Amino acid sequence: MNNSTTNGLTSPRFSNTGNFMRMPHVTTAENTDFVIVGVPFDTASSFRTGSRFGPNAVRTISAMIKPNNVQLKVNVLEHLEGGDYGDIPIVPGYMEPTFQSIERELDTILSHDSIPITIGGDHSIVLPELRAIAKKHGPVALVHYDAHADINDTVFGEKHNHGTPFRRAIEEGLIDPSRSIQIGMRGSLYFADEFEEAARLGLKLIPAHEVRELGFEKIGQMIRERVGDHKAFFSFDIDFVDPAYAPGTGTPEVGGFTSFEALDLIRKVKDINFVGFDMVEVLPAYDHAEITAYLGANVCFEFMSMIAYRKIK
Repeated sequence: MNNSTTNGLTSPRFSNTGNFMRMPHVTTAENTDFVIVGVPFDTASSFRTGSRFGPNAVRTISAMIKPNNVQLKVNVLEHLEGGDYGDIPIVPGYMEPTFQSIERELDTILSHDSIPITIGGDHSIVLPELRAIAKKHGPVALVHYDAHADINDTVFGEKHNHGTPFRRAIEEGLIDPSRSIQIGMRGSLYFADEFEEAARLGLKLIPAHEVRELGFEKIGQMIRERVGDHKAFFSFDIDFVDPAYAPGTGTPEVGGFTSFEALDLIRKVKDINFVGFDMVEVLPAYDHAEITAYLGANVCFEFMSMIAYRKIK
């Protein structure tokens, strides 16, 4: 890692915040293992707006994170080259030019064989991310942790919304449904057969109550077997976590996972060959004591740690 990374033992963590973990700002992904990318876009939100401020909130509190991941036994600053790429230019209120901008920037990042870790923003941003990923790697497996399946055909009569991106991704051939898996869905539904609809689309969906019944070790095994050695994309919606632990989000659902459980479930898939990640739907206006933003920052840290783990294994 670039030696200009700020050390929390020599510089107070409340100083010089702005970049993720106070890493260097980079203007190119050349010679990097990963880059942190912000996408402050929330036009596709269906209830609360404000996740456009998520990337900034996550970056600010990420100054609290130290470089050693004890569970994965890696130091991300020693084993990886990377930095904070800044925010992708978006057009508030306009999805198509924003999606084009996201895809274009990720094309550039991926051309350097760097792995993007994207901070949203609402979940609609995953579609242009996957468009760029598929151009580079072909259809990928999807590992999706969320309270919602996001496979609606339309929302309010529109094809593009934060509740529709994975149906669009399947239609566009961006992901391989036979290799893809969705974890943690819960709550009341508009359509009683939504989980069956996921199966009709070729996805495997394991709702939250079945995750509890099967146990985390079994779930980790099922995810790894589903994906196999296929290249994969990890999409994490912060509302996967119970609002008691992550209140700052736009569409909270009770009956979710603790922050400890969420991180544990992420580590269960450390051996998968991920070529991209995102963490979305942090909404600071509804957060308390920055606990949601801090959890989001730790999710991104786990993503970095998995890249390091695979690099040195």
